[in-house]
Amino acid sequence: MTLDTRTIMLWLPDWPITAHLRTQALEVPQAERTLPDEPLAIVHAGAVVACSAAARAEGVARGQRRRDAQAACARLRLIPFDAARDERAFHGVLTHLEDLVPGVQPLRPGLAAIRARGPARFYGGEAEAAEALRAALVGIGLDEARAGIADGLFTAEQAARAAHPLAIVPPGRSAEFLAPLPVTVLGDDDLALLLARLGVKTLREFAALDAQRVHERFGPRGLRLRSLAAGADSRVAAPRIPPPELMRELVLEPALELAEQVAFAVRQTAESFCEGIRAERLVCTAVRITVETDRGERSERVWQHPKSFDAAGVVDRVRWQLQPSAREAPVEGGVSRIQIEPEAVDDGAAHQPALIGQGPDERSHHAMTRVQAVLGHRAVLTPSLGGGRWSAEREGLAPWGDVAPPEHPRDRPWPGSLPVPLPSEVFRDPHPARVLGGGGEMISVDERGFVTDPPATIDGLAVTAWAGPWPVIERTWDPRRARRAHRFQLVDARGTAWLAVFENDVWWLEGRYS
Repeated sequence: MTLDTRTIMLWLPDWPITAHLRTQALEVPQAERTLPDEPLAIVHAGAVVACSAAARAEGVARGQRRRDAQAACARLRLIPFDAARDERAFHGVLTHLEDLVPGVQPLRPGLAAIRARGPARFYGGEAEAAEALRAALVGIGLDEARAGIADGLFTAEQAARAAHPLAIVPPGRSAEFLAPLPVTVLGDDDLALLLARLGVKTLREFAALDAQRVHERFGPRGLRLRSLAAGADSRVAAPRIPPPELMRELVLEPALELAEQVAFAVRQTAESFCEGIRAERLVCTAVRITVETDRGERSERVWQHPKSFDAAGVVDRVRWQLQPSAREAPVEGGVSRIQIEPEAVDDGAAHQPALIGQGPDERSHHAMTRVQAVLGHRAVLTPSLGGGRWSAEREGLAPWGDVAPPEHPRDRPWPGSLPVPLPSEVFRDPHPARVLGGGGEMISVDERGFVTDPPATIDGLAVTAWAGPWPVIERTWDPRRARRAHRFQLVDARGTAWLAVFENDVWWLEGRYS
């Protein structure tokens, strides 16, 4: 082995758990967040892929079936596997390491390799360099970080996994270090199972097999794994090319209190932000804006755009974020710092304007954004259809350009909701109605769900056809919010079809069919 193969490997145990804990403040609702000392397990395809120390203490292990893990720990919190979440969280770790040393290679989320020669010269030795990098990770809250130094990527990874917290394999001693390890560390379950049937359980025994026989039985991949078992790993760390820094920041000294002053001051920063994205042949479709004040207040929000942001659009979002709203408390202190960073980008070629003129959608978008710029962010609202049992609660309104999920998701079961066709006109405020029977008495519904008399008139008009009742029963466990109602479809003498509701001995109209 040459000095070029000497590698520093940094390993963060249980990274999927760590990634969830570090990102849940922005991505998980408050009621669903977990605590670091809870027994947690990341589950994928019905099996545990990672678990916390508290879960391991109660018998949960990686590779365990979901049911067995829950049987071992009754209070286990299960979290779905999310590869994108692990990569997003690890990106910040890579950026932090690249501020200290160049040439970091991410192997997978939670595992990174660095050629040892450069850092060893700078820090005065391999051990000093590895300890400095590990201490930097501890400084950002990754207390379990481990480091290993060895010849080649494979041996360095095994050293990092065996480290407490640092392990060094001297040059040329890889085979000796790897010899007692089980063949399962090669990462090929099928090969490990077959070798176990042949009585080969350690890397020493696998490396002792004849190379020609291994190639005949297992092919090129088996021969490659035998070389790893023998410590003959010639791979070196291949540094990644860091992505361009697209975030822009503006520090205001002194702090500004008026929204218009802030909007004027941030204009040049917004133009620099958009120019940086265009230079990479990208467009920004979602931007994260963070505002801090001289009183320690912090406002952070992600703004969506139906097409892509320009500098004027970013400035408008900064102004709107400073305006009071029902969703967030107003910013009272003077604005001292603004950070603008892309939350989502897209290929710029897909957002090129039309060759001749503009389409109606583009003109409509410009008109709506001009109205918003003059009257405010919520001056133009876009309706969207969500879920729910009642017609009025299925309609959601979001500001033009925002892509907000509905309050009641459509993909959930809603027992008691209306089947199609739905009313073409929905009354947001209930309209009172009088539904009478043949004897002139108001109709009601008994406890068994039967009407006391067939509907004869609705608001003085004869009922020519009717159907129902269909019960809607909600939240029986909560006396304050419990509802029990019955729906009817009624057609009057003029041919108008109504959706009527009987609730609390009162009739009202929920909607009308065209």
